[in-house]
Amino acid sequence: MKKYFNKFISLSVLVIVLLSACNLGVTPPSDEEVVSDSPVELSTALPPTESVQHVMIPGELPTNKSGILGDHDSSTTSNENRAPSGDRFTFGRYERPFNSEAMDIYFPYLDIQLAEFAMDDTWMYATIAVKGNELSSQSLVGKYGFEIDLNVNGSGDYLIMVLQPSSTEWTTNNVQVWFDENGDIGGEVKVVADDVPAQGNGYETQIFGNGQEDDPDLAWARISPTDPNSVQMAVKLSLLAGDTSFMVGMWAGTDDLDAKLFDINDMFTHEQAGSSLKEFEFFYPVKEVSELDNTCRMAIGFQPTGNEPGGCPVPVPGDDSPPPPGQSCPPPSILYCTANGCFCLYPQG
Repeated sequence: MKKYFNKFISLSVLVIVLLSACNLGVTPPSDEEVVSDSPVELSTALPPTESVQHVMIPGELPTNKSGILGDHDSSTTSNENRAPSGDRFTFGRYERPFNSEAMDIYFPYLDIQLAEFAMDDTWMYATIAVKGNELSSQSLVGKYGFEIDLNVNGSGDYLIMVLQPSSTEWTTNNVQVWFDENGDIGGEVKVVADDVPAQGNGYETQIFGNGQEDDPDLAWARISPTDPNSVQMAVKLSLLAGDTSFMVGMWAGTDDLDAKLFDINDMFTHEQAGSSLKEFEFFYPVKEVSELDNTCRMAIGFQPTGNEPGGCPVPVPGDDSPPPPGQSCPPPSILYCTANGCFCLYPQG
């Protein structure tokens, strides 16, 4: 009897030791490798947070537009590995929806065709329509955004961007708002390329999209429910702190559309950036600055004179021509609509 009692005691002690090991998080050794289909969490992953409860969500865009602007269609000359017009690095204008160097790959989802801006009592809305892929449907896998110049001095103040939009529902996912807190964008001469590359840090302050925003409803984006080639962005007017007149320029790009690279023509030399126009033989083709497109800046809330840095050209009375009803402007001109009507504008310089 004592013999069996001793065995019982020994077995009990072993069970207690094993249970204690489990409670302490110690795993008993095993000769078999454990395989799991679950993804491995990296040590750098942030702990999960509670989902954001949104209070204000944008609605449908206003019918009345504050500005409408056309842009050059590079698909017309893409088979020639060049852009038709509109690429002037010195003046901060980019028409280069192509790969670097060879320029033998054209990216329609980066080629802006039309830009619109509108406002209601709560929101400002920006729409960027890019070239559709005639052969197949395409994903909008670039970055899309608009720049706001509050002081109308050529130096941007805010940059709003969405990265790879994929939903036709309004969402804050992948939406960013950047602010130039130290006012160094534009370098010595605003908009125009400086003789010496700048040492600034662009839009260095991210105020939305970093998980620490004060207002989780500040900025939204979606793919247009009626046009799969249009990106729509909505930002609260409160961002502007009461300003009612400013300039807006639209952007599409990939890696070079980086908040901290503004102004891009102050961060690279013309030789480094290249050109998409074969007419500029010394600089052609595009080099370190590629896969990028932008527009001139629309005047919002005021009548432009044509002297605004980065602004769209203003037609001289008697020298402008309205587009035919229901038609776009003939290249290389672009459509530009303000409160005073629509015009076909030809690129300057």
